[in-house]
Amino acid sequence: MTQSIMNKIKLAFIAASLALAAHAQNGINTPYSRYGFGIQSERAVGFNKGMAGVAQGFRNGQEINIANPASYSAVDSLTALFDMGISLQNSNHKMGALQQNVRNSSFDYFAFQFRAFKNVGMTLGIMPITNIKYNFYSSSETLEGTENVTSSYSFNGDGGLREVFFGTGWRPFRPISLGFNVRYVWGDYTHNARMSFSDVNAFNLARTYTGEVNTYSWQAGLQFIQPLNKKDKVVLGATYTYGHKLGSEATRTTQSLNISTIEEATSDTIKNAFQLPHAFAVGVTYTHSNTLRIGADFELQKWSECRFPNQQTGVTSSTVSETYTSTTGQLNDRTRFSAGLDWTPNPYGKFFKRCTYKVGGYYSQTYAKADPTGTITDKPYEFGVSAGITMPISNKATEWGNISPRINMAVQWAHTNIPYLNASTMQKGTLTENYLRFCIGVTFSERWFHKWKVK
Repeated sequence: MTQSIMNKIKLAFIAASLALAAHAQNGINTPYSRYGFGIQSERAVGFNKGMAGVAQGFRNGQEINIANPASYSAVDSLTALFDMGISLQNSNHKMGALQQNVRNSSFDYFAFQFRAFKNVGMTLGIMPITNIKYNFYSSSETLEGTENVTSSYSFNGDGGLREVFFGTGWRPFRPISLGFNVRYVWGDYTHNARMSFSDVNAFNLARTYTGEVNTYSWQAGLQFIQPLNKKDKVVLGATYTYGHKLGSEATRTTQSLNISTIEEATSDTIKNAFQLPHAFAVGVTYTHSNTLRIGADFELQKWSECRFPNQQTGVTSSTVSETYTSTTGQLNDRTRFSAGLDWTPNPYGKFFKRCTYKVGGYYSQTYAKADPTGTITDKPYEFGVSAGITMPISNKATEWGNISPRINMAVQWAHTNIPYLNASTMQKGTLTENYLRFCIGVTFSERWFHKWKVK
């Protein structure tokens, strides 16, 4: 493949990724995204999507590990890395008698990494943090005390959070690497809920919930590298992400409608309605001879301590006058345990031996709290498995080693189970979802700083 063709491919991927990022394309469509800031995106890139996102202890000069900024110092003095990816997803959702299948595509990430000074690497990028997208309706129900008047509900929402980050990793001495990311986080959400009656003389009720976020945050990372012998080493990794109050407002608008005419409208606004959580992650990775890596991570996000507007993003005839407030306890703490491995038979061998094969799995208790009253005590959970492959685009190794541009592909399957309280029947219900996701990305490894010699 000629250099001219490679340059065209790189420019096309970069342009496509930035265009997707600018439009903030939403890759989900699920009732689960009603809660909190929506579905949390996996903080993973091409090399570890097939390993369930394991990353805290991974450091490799040919990979951009955005999960732990301490890894940035691994980039070598000659290399500049570009990494970008998208996902295609098919999902099945069940909520009571409702069921739907949805197909979506989404922009996942774009990142760029280079070495600034000796033992200092720098990275910048853009990626989604959460996504909100849903549109569903309930079946008609006969109102108590009437014979033929029925009510029905409709819900839809859109939005999410995104981030631009810039970070640096520094290895002050051999066993220790430190890292720091500065993050600009922005986004918004809109939730609409409507209750309609079959009686034309009845007043229908509608509510709209909106919020907007613009803030800065930061993340600190640490990696400790412990060689075991000439071929084996262990890396311990940890990160802390700063949580804080946001100077952002949330608004709830309630309308009483007669057919299509607004008869009455009220608006409630909460100042300083949101917080981002303190988050902690730790992990360990074992590496053998640059051919085998095995890693495991644990993450905790303290969402239960964050202020968030009342999670009842709905409307019923008995709750029109309820107070709209922002309190802690609206969300659950999120925990996640993941493990994965990758294997490269021979980094300098023939094509399929230079491919890297990956597998992983995870279990998580999610932050969604579908019953703020505390009637439902069961915690929501999610688990999944993944597998992937990284393939060099070139059919042979280069004189510098296996630095060929690479295609990263992964298949992920995930299951979520969210218990909730049905506002109409006051009975426990369960929202279950199954995802099948195909992720594809490209990593370009450029020898920008190579000093050419004329013979």
